[in-house]
Amino acid sequence: MSSTAEGLKARPRPQEASDWFTIPAPLARLFKKFPLLTYPPNELPARSPDIRHVPTLYVFISDEDALKGLPSFNPSCLKWQTFLKLAGVDFCLRSSNNHASPTGALPFLLPPSTPNDTRSQRPIATNKLEQYGLDNGKPKLPESLGTRLEAYESLLDHRIRNAWLYTLYLSPANADLLTNLYITPTTSSRPVRATILYQLKHAAELEILKSTSRDAINPAHLYRGAKEAFRALDGVLGDEEWFFQSAVPGLFDATVFSYTHLILHDGLAWENRRLNDFLKEFPRLVSHRNRIFQRCWESGE
Repeated sequence: MSSTAEGLKARPRPQEASDWFTIPAPLARLFKKFPLLTYPPNELPARSPDIRHVPTLYVFISDEDALKGLPSFNPSCLKWQTFLKLAGVDFCLRSSNNHASPTGALPFLLPPSTPNDTRSQRPIATNKLEQYGLDNGKPKLPESLGTRLEAYESLLDHRIRNAWLYTLYLSPANADLLTNLYITPTTSSRPVRATILYQLKHAAELEILKSTSRDAINPAHLYRGAKEAFRALDGVLGDEEWFFQSAVPGLFDATVFSYTHLILHDGLAWENRRLNDFLKEFPRLVSHRNRIFQRCWESGE
C-alpha cells in the first residue's frame, strides 16, 4: 500500500476547471500581435459632419438633387420634407437609405450639434418629426384634427398608398423607373441588383396583401380604391386653398402633396400612368399640389 501511495503522490494533479479555458500558447502569442477589438455600434451616418449648424434630413434622393434641395422621390420622405418646409424649419438634405439609417427607416433628422452636446447626436425618428417641426418652426401651423383627420389619413395610408406601391413596385411597365430610383444608385453588381429588386417587390406585395386582407392582388380593385380616395379628398378640400379650411397648410396638406406631386411629376418616367390620369380628373387637387410646390420650392425663401 505504501508503494501505491507513493505512486499516487508522484502523479501530477489534474488541471483546475479554470485552466480548461486557457488560450493555447501559440494562439496567445498571435493575439498579442493582433489583439481583438470590440467596436461600438454606429449611431450616425458616415457622412455626418461633427458640427452641424442646421438640422440634416436624411431621405431617399440622389446626391445631386439633395444639393439642390429638391423634393424626394419617396412619398414618406417627401411628406416630412414638405412639412418641415411648411413649418419654417431651415435644414439641409442628405441622400441615404434604410440600411444606413440608425432608426432602420427613412426619413430621420439630425438636429444642430455642438462638440460637447451629446444630446445633439441623437437622431430624431419619423414619429417625432411633427413635434420637432412645431417646436422649431416659425409660422403657426394648424392643430391636429384628431379623429376627423384619421378617417381621411386612412385614404392615403391604404387606398392611395396601395395603388402607389403596385404602380411603382409591381407594374411591369414601371420596372425601369423602379430600377433607376432605388437599385441603380445602390450597386453595379447584377446579382445584388436582382436580389434588391426581388426584396422590394416582395415587400410591396406583402404590404398590399396585408392592407387589403386579400389572398391575391387585384390591380383593378386597387385603382378603383385610389380613384374613390381622390374623389373624397377633392370633396373635403372643396374650393379652399388648404384642407379643412385652414388658414395655412399643415401636415395633412403635406401628406396629400407627397403623393399628388410624385404622381404628377414630369421628371419621373411613368409608363403606367393610371394614377396620373385619375388625379387629373380632380383639378382642385392638382391646384393644391401646385400651391404647395410654389410655396415650398418656388417662393425664393
